[in-house]
Amino acid sequence: MTATVSEHTREHHLPATMSRHRLAQLSLLALGVVYGDIGTSPLYAFRECFRPEHHLPVTTNNVYGVLSLIVWSLITIVGVKYIGFIMRADNRGEGGILALLALLLRKRKGVPWRGTAIALGLIGAALLFGDGVITPAISVLSAVEGVEVIAPQLSRVVIPITVTILFLLFLLQKRGTASVGMLFGPVMGLWFITIAVLGVMQIIHAPAVFAALNPWYGIRLLVTHGWPGFVLLGAVVLAVTGAEALYADLGHFGKRPIRLAWFSLVLPSLLLNYLGQGALLLRNPQAVESPFYMLSPVSLRYPLVALATAATVIASQALISGAFSLAQQSMQLGYLPRVTIVHTSKHEAGQIYIPEVNRTLMIGCLLVVLGFQTSASLSAAYGIAVTGTMAITTILFALLAHTRWHWGWTPVIAFTTVFLVIDLAFFSANALKIAHGGWVPAAIAAWIFIAMTTWHKGREITATLLRDGRLPLDMLLTSIESHKVARVPGTAVFMSPEANGTPVVLLHHLKHNKVLHERVVLLTVKSVDIPNVNEEERITITPLERGFVRVVAKYGFMETPNVANIMEYCVAHGIPAARAETTYYLGRERILPSGTSSLGRWRKRIYILMAHNARPATEYFNLPPDRVVELGAQLAI
Repeated sequence: MTATVSEHTREHHLPATMSRHRLAQLSLLALGVVYGDIGTSPLYAFRECFRPEHHLPVTTNNVYGVLSLIVWSLITIVGVKYIGFIMRADNRGEGGILALLALLLRKRKGVPWRGTAIALGLIGAALLFGDGVITPAISVLSAVEGVEVIAPQLSRVVIPITVTILFLLFLLQKRGTASVGMLFGPVMGLWFITIAVLGVMQIIHAPAVFAALNPWYGIRLLVTHGWPGFVLLGAVVLAVTGAEALYADLGHFGKRPIRLAWFSLVLPSLLLNYLGQGALLLRNPQAVESPFYMLSPVSLRYPLVALATAATVIASQALISGAFSLAQQSMQLGYLPRVTIVHTSKHEAGQIYIPEVNRTLMIGCLLVVLGFQTSASLSAAYGIAVTGTMAITTILFALLAHTRWHWGWTPVIAFTTVFLVIDLAFFSANALKIAHGGWVPAAIAAWIFIAMTTWHKGREITATLLRDGRLPLDMLLTSIESHKVARVPGTAVFMSPEANGTPVVLLHHLKHNKVLHERVVLLTVKSVDIPNVNEEERITITPLERGFVRVVAKYGFMETPNVANIMEYCVAHGIPAARAETTYYLGRERILPSGTSSLGRWRKRIYILMAHNARPATEYFNLPPDRVVELGAQLAI
């Protein structure tokens, strides 16, 4: 089975013969980007398991049981599922649920499960957007709450400090992470070493806590406590909520650095810290209010709060950057309208900034902090989004393994049964928290899912209407000849969504202006279901009759189209297209909800609103604004 998988998975970004120095460097950088979320979970995960609503007294068996559940969740979900299996499914080096969906559906039209797979993938993506609102809020809030442990009278400043940090974090996004990114790895490296040392300091005084490594304690806790034990899983899962980042950030670092960082530093540090918190509770049950900060000597708690805040900011930065990438993928795959994409690094194509997404996340994060007030309250809203995405990832991976890698039914069923049972158990336990705050990410995800499906369906209807209004190109060329259409010097570029027929904007131009340029370029920019397109395969030029030429440019879902670069390529291949002599023609449709399409009227209005607020094509395609002509048309959908 492993040999079969290796035929389909390639690490495009990293050579197989990577030097030890480069491997160590990438592993260090991965600490900040990949493991920020899961690395800061000790701030609140263990504490939440002993909240009064779980009715779990601090006894030796209960401490061992909770630790056992956390330890084996880390090993099973992160170590086995994601690092052992899911990371094998790379789409030309890229990971993430939309990359997985694109890989699964590549060249598969008409299969009966295609619609279901797309729906699941979009739900998973929507849930991750919902998680993007909750994670920065709970991470930074839980870190700042450390000042209450040091000086309870400072509790009044926790919310203002948290809001200020989050506001500044989002404000600085437009500067990009390139300038501070090199600090992420070392800071998180210091964080993991620190939490490991803090854990060891307590374990020394209660080494019996290592008994919690026995999975029987976790099983016994679930069995003896029955329903309350099941509900407890909603808190246990907080320890692994950053697991999805392993897969989403695959393209930035590759498998080997991510695996090395996990097994050499992250997992040992997390285990030692959780065991240390357990050892502390065995000796001092009153420490349950804040077991993480009480691991530290009083004199070191201020520096620890500062380090924890830095670590949570880094964790939030990684998730915010992931939201930017997810939005770009969704847009390129046709599920979101055009947005502003700013590349913040000259060297790393994946470092982007999307103002619309940044503003939305910032408003959402600030509102949940002000609404929930404490990380304990916010934990009720945390977990449902990530566990839902985990379950969907399991299903899509199983489909991929069977249909593309030809796994037999026995391993597919075994994989699905084991991990889907775990995922659904965690998801169900978190679903019980919907009334207490879990509705927040669920509502965000529902709205985003509706928006994504509405936009995709609306664009399909619009494309069909435009297609019906087109004319076969050979008929147009014959008509130009027979009607002796006047030709003027220069080059005209007509943007067309499809690489066949005549663009509607060209027909409108002829109808109103009754003239054509000497050279006519029919340009189609296509998005394909791979992350990046090789430069030698990107642009295809097809000469036609009477001065016409068709140009098709392909871009992957991790890339941003650039018409200026396309035209430079065309000039280099013999198409006269000097900037001062080239005019770009775009169609601008005015959508009306009065058509007879199957789209509900309320969804038509959502689609029209999204289309109205989409980024103008002139900006998105990097067209010279003084050389663009837009021709409008009304479409009733």
